[in-house]
Amino acid sequence: MCCAICYDTSGAIVDNAGTPIILCMMNDPIPLFGFSTTLLELISFVLSVITVALNIRQLHWAWLFSIISSGLYAAVFFDARLYGDMGLQFVFILVSVWGWMNWLRGDDVHERLQVTRLTTQGRLASIGVTAVIFVLLAWFLKTYTDTDVPYADGFLTAGSLLGQVLLSRKKLENWHVWIIVDVLYVGLYVYKGLMLTAVLYAIFIFMAIMGLRAWSKTCPQ
Repeated sequence: MCCAICYDTSGAIVDNAGTPIILCMMNDPIPLFGFSTTLLELISFVLSVITVALNIRQLHWAWLFSIISSGLYAAVFFDARLYGDMGLQFVFILVSVWGWMNWLRGDDVHERLQVTRLTTQGRLASIGVTAVIFVLLAWFLKTYTDTDVPYADGFLTAGSLLGQVLLSRKKLENWHVWIIVDVLYVGLYVYKGLMLTAVLYAIFIFMAIMGLRAWSKTCPQ
């Protein structure tokens, strides 16, 4: 769908809905290997793969790519009416800054943050907080937005937030969370017609398994 060009009061070029024309053009559909995607989704795809690859190797530059890809994916998800996922990207940006600081700063004992496991109390707290976030998000999305998948969007948004927080603290269980979340996201994105992003999350499943194996080797029992 082409954008109708106009100008806002500041002189910026926008479409007839007030969206910056650059983002609008990057969200125009383009054919790729038999299905439709957008330039914005394609760029986000590449940056996201780089992010996870660097996470597996525990390289702190992963957080820079995470910040950029999250910002771009916010626009992709807004266009797809996945408002929970859109909002999650902004949270991801904040968590990524925090994670970057954690990875660079280390802890009280190590100069570099080490891979560790959650305690039993930590696991129970993670499940409980995630459940509360899911209920609140699902209610908000169903009540105040026009999304057609409030429960799926809310559940996967809450799960993704948990995975990102655990990743920021280098908890081994982050990969368990991402494997589950990525499997479910494939189905959601196929349903929403985001085929390239569905492929991305299918790739993420295998990368999360690789990450789990790699981090397990450096994690104390």
